[in-house]
Amino acid sequence: MEIFKFTAGTTPLLVSVPHAGTHIPEKLKARMSAVADELPDTDWNVDRLYDFAPAMGAAMLIATHSRFVVDLNRPPDDAKLYPGQDSEGLCPLATGRKDPIYKPGEEPSQDEVGKRCETYWQPFHGKLKETLDEIRAKHGYALLWDAHSIKSRLPRYFNGKLWDLNFGTNHGKTCAPALESRIKEVAVGLVGYTHVLNGRYVGGYITRHYGDPANGVHAMQLEQSWATYMDEEPPYLYNIDLARRVRPVLQRFLRTMLNFNPADGALADLALAHDEG
Repeated sequence: MEIFKFTAGTTPLLVSVPHAGTHIPEKLKARMSAVADELPDTDWNVDRLYDFAPAMGAAMLIATHSRFVVDLNRPPDDAKLYPGQDSEGLCPLATGRKDPIYKPGEEPSQDEVGKRCETYWQPFHGKLKETLDEIRAKHGYALLWDAHSIKSRLPRYFNGKLWDLNFGTNHGKTCAPALESRIKEVAVGLVGYTHVLNGRYVGGYITRHYGDPANGVHAMQLEQSWATYMDEEPPYLYNIDLARRVRPVLQRFLRTMLNFNPADGALADLALAHDEG
């Protein structure tokens, strides 16, 4: 099976969807627990939620394999993204509810983790980098929107109910301040959705690694609550009514990205610095 699905775009924007994949090779699936079969940590239906993006001219890169095979939003050396906080690894051993993913004695060895990285992680990231490089060569800059979703209540990672829309820029390091400000302005103006910028989620490996505004790549992650568009219990069905409400919101965010020009943003940042001075 192909490692990813890719749609070329005509604009500077790439939408990556690294956690919507559900495929697990049969030999690997046989080693996994019944709980893992339900794929509870999948970013369910995110590819469907953003299927309007190509019509806006955005490129799309969508993973096909489950994050239980390998997590594409973790660094290849498996370094912790959130030191001091509980999180999954490159090849996670437990679900978000701390249920074991593998049957006893079937956990992957370090050699196996390395092979999975070569087989699945590297091709996805190779295409991601290649696409960003091509976009930057064509347009002079690249915009990356990393699309994720998560259960609204997951005590392993956060207390209470998560905000509906969780934006991450690694505390302003992965995109120009002007772009971050414009996205936040749109979020503040929304009715019926809560939001936070750089709260529990500040961006995973993709956002942090590729977001490099000094070199023309502006990246932002959105971790979206399942409660905004789908049923939160198995079989994790897409809720058409909820999705119909939130899709125009996502379109506004992507349009804000597309309307951003780094040259204008730089001028705005200079003006802000001058005003503050």
